[in-house]
Amino acid sequence: MAETDQALPPSDQLAAMNLTDTVEKHAFSDRVLIRSIVGRPDGGAGLAGQRVRAGGWVKTGREQGKGTFAFLELNDGSCPANLQVIVDAGLAVLSKLVATGTCVVVDGILKVPPEGTRQKIELRVEKVVSVGEVDPAKYPIPKTKLTLEFLRDHLHLRARTNTIAAIARIRNALAFATHSFFQEHNFLYVHTPILTTSDCEGAGEMFQVTTLISESEKLEKELIKNPPPSEVDIEAARQVVSERGEAVKQLKAAKASKSEITASVAELNKAKENLSKLEERSKLKSGIPKKDGKIDYTQDFFARQAFLTVSGQLQVETYACAVSNVYTFGPTFRAEHSHTSRHLAEFWMVEPEIAFADLQDDMNCAEAYVKYMCNWLLDKCLDDMQFMAKSYDKGCIDRLRMVASIPFVRISYTEAVELLEEAVKGGKKFENEVKWGIDLASEHERYLTEVKFQKPVIVYNYPKGIKAFYMRLNDDLKTVAAMDVLVPKVGELIGGSQREERYEVIRERILEVGLPLEPYEWYLDLRRYGTVKHCGFGLGFERMILFATGIENIRDVIPFPRYPGRADL
Repeated sequence: MAETDQALPPSDQLAAMNLTDTVEKHAFSDRVLIRSIVGRPDGGAGLAGQRVRAGGWVKTGREQGKGTFAFLELNDGSCPANLQVIVDAGLAVLSKLVATGTCVVVDGILKVPPEGTRQKIELRVEKVVSVGEVDPAKYPIPKTKLTLEFLRDHLHLRARTNTIAAIARIRNALAFATHSFFQEHNFLYVHTPILTTSDCEGAGEMFQVTTLISESEKLEKELIKNPPPSEVDIEAARQVVSERGEAVKQLKAAKASKSEITASVAELNKAKENLSKLEERSKLKSGIPKKDGKIDYTQDFFARQAFLTVSGQLQVETYACAVSNVYTFGPTFRAEHSHTSRHLAEFWMVEPEIAFADLQDDMNCAEAYVKYMCNWLLDKCLDDMQFMAKSYDKGCIDRLRMVASIPFVRISYTEAVELLEEAVKGGKKFENEVKWGIDLASEHERYLTEVKFQKPVIVYNYPKGIKAFYMRLNDDLKTVAAMDVLVPKVGELIGGSQREERYEVIRERILEVGLPLEPYEWYLDLRRYGTVKHCGFGLGFERMILFATGIENIRDVIPFPRYPGRADL
């Protein structure tokens, strides 16, 4: 604002600023987004006098003035703030509008409410265009405060709550930030398969994908409906073939006409075809096909065992070794029977891979990416973050600012263990024993990042025995060039490494960890032909959302959580 404007009364300042302001309709809907009204710096006051169509769901509603009008707090999911709507009784049956969850579309004029009210703008309705009614007695999401655990039983409606809608917008922002970061740094987005025949982690906790069971059930029903032929049926068919063959011989011996012989041969071929079908059908057996006492996967859809992927890393490496910088971002799956607040059976991973780069480059990329996401939320999603700070974790915004602004601590695994051992000597008690060679537990990670350093920590050079076969073996032959990014609130956020690019070394590592070579021959080819130094990491997307929001349970930051015993919708 110009200095001359500062001397004007507030109402005149507003008029000077907003005389030309207009609110645009949504590009693909005959309405305006509520965010485009209330999300403005002036709260929408500069739009007073404009006629708009708004639609949304009633958060709260109440009849006033002895039933002569109603206040509705309307929200369309575009932002956490509601638009206050005033409807006169002459325009609609007010009792059908005020129930929480009711969907309304209204036309009206935006007006500045009386002084002293919380709202900066309200919509005076001139026409009620449509109403999607709700029976308050049956609606499972009333306006009373509901626990997140309760909402997990109503996945199809929980996005109507302030919390789940805010998390959805934060998740959306982080996904957008992810693509923006990697696109700005010249990474190619690669879609890796969800169905895979390799186990990236070597963990074995994979969901198997097979059609053998459904095909077996289908065959069983078919055999009940149409039983397989008996030996008597097959013998009778063989007799028919024999008779038809004899008939052809006799016709040829008698020098019958060509048409007679052709017709007889056709009868013979028909009999042979029928016999072949009967013999083939007699081999059909109900149950899953087996060979040498084991399930015969050559009869399965892919002619081999297949699984839902636990990571797109191995596949995306094929592109890194051809087009240099790539990333994949998609769902991954783990059949782990865990009921903790940190585990899901289906979760999303961001996995970049960088050619011509080593562990230092990997750590630099991971740190820059996390900082980028934190800044993105502060810049683009502050209203939702303020809601999370008010409702769940008052320190979440300060945590984002801290992570975005200060360098991450970098220590070796050996140094990390020494620090933990010092803590134990000083009286700190951990449930899990601290010694060199252990896989750091969440309590260890959180001690380092929340207590010892009070900032993000990158731990690197882990013992080879606790890391995957594809991580580059260091010169000490005991550790690998692996790194984990630890952050307050969640512990490990990112796990990554420089990949082993030496053919003989990685071949030996595959055998060392007890994996068969055959499924990884294609992976070894990347080392046989034009091998290149490369690195990468994986970020658990839901863990990033937990870190950002302060939400405690991972089941509440993914739209449709899957975990043991539950796969609703």
